[in-house]
Amino acid sequence: MLADWDLGRWRGRTLDEMAAGEPDAVQAWLADPTAAPHGGEPLVGLLARVEAWLTAVPVGHTIAVIGPALVRAAVVVTLGAPPGSFWQIDVPPLTTTDLRGGPPRWTIRATGVALAGPRRPAEGVDGDEAH
Repeated sequence: MLADWDLGRWRGRTLDEMAAGEPDAVQAWLADPTAAPHGGEPLVGLLARVEAWLTAVPVGHTIAVIGPALVRAAVVVTLGAPPGSFWQIDVPPLTTTDLRGGPPRWTIRATGVALAGPRRPAEGVDGDEAH
């Protein structure tokens, strides 16, 4: 249920590459959550699959290491947001998204924690540069 989004023949290509080669298909895909011009899974299929997984997760602690598309889908499902909001969620690599609670009352705790790389001190804390 947590397999990456099936983008069919577009798998491994950037959005710019797809838009250059198939602009009408990309526009349809971005505008219509039921469209799958790439031959893979439509957005509504991804959302349904992630919702089914979230419904089946046992109460307790579960850690899932998943790709950005599945994180975005989990956020959309948790918020009960419309499918098109999927495109407005940015999930940087190696970050955490903390879903709390459990079926059917999930909540999202924003952490902003990157899992890799050095941490830089904050600047401008209380008007001074942190050291």
